[in-house]
Amino acid sequence: MYFEYGEKEIAYLSAKDKTLGHAIEKIGHIDRPTDTDLFSSVIYTIIGQQISTAAHATVWRRINDALGEVTSEKINASGIDGLQKFGMTFRKAEYIKDFAHKVSSGEFDIESLPDKSDYEVISELSRLKGIGTWTAEMIMTFCMQRPDIFSYGDLAIHRGLRMLYHHKNIDKKLFEKYRRRYSPYGTVASLYIWAVAGGAIPEMRDYAPKETARKRSGK
Repeated sequence: MYFEYGEKEIAYLSAKDKTLGHAIEKIGHIDRPTDTDLFSSVIYTIIGQQISTAAHATVWRRINDALGEVTSEKINASGIDGLQKFGMTFRKAEYIKDFAHKVSSGEFDIESLPDKSDYEVISELSRLKGIGTWTAEMIMTFCMQRPDIFSYGDLAIHRGLRMLYHHKNIDKKLFEKYRRRYSPYGTVASLYIWAVAGGAIPEMRDYAPKETARKRSGK
């Protein structure tokens, strides 16, 4: 299953921002996979924190191969040591085990999240160990398919904005300008800005100062 959007969102964003509209036209429709299971989506997102896409995929494949359906019962049965054997850190295994325990015990009502506002979802998820605003926003994007998620904490969004609009830096005030412009379809805008950041339009480059770019890359 992919994130659902169509001509309505594209027409709106293109009319509001011609620069983004030109990028959308060049890139075409984006098929971004989603996971409709909220429990497994939370675990998937925790695993993916601060590791490469390839490493994320490897750990997730191992979990699915071993457990089949990812449920709170199976995660609880695996224990922290068992979870670490899939290739994740002790800290992430601890976060995931704590989450599964709270869901199975009823301490965390995961079934109530779809009925809550974006702000309430972030607030509820942020009560869990290992989940902050960015992680909650990714869950709302790739599981809940909320239409207006545009994450200030996402470095690839910052990179894509710099590339698209030739900015050297994206501060909070500038970010908010774009967030308001893209609303109520911030999530679709995010899909395209992520694509730009990933090199979907080869002639675009990052305008961040070289020293800043080196620090971001760890060089």
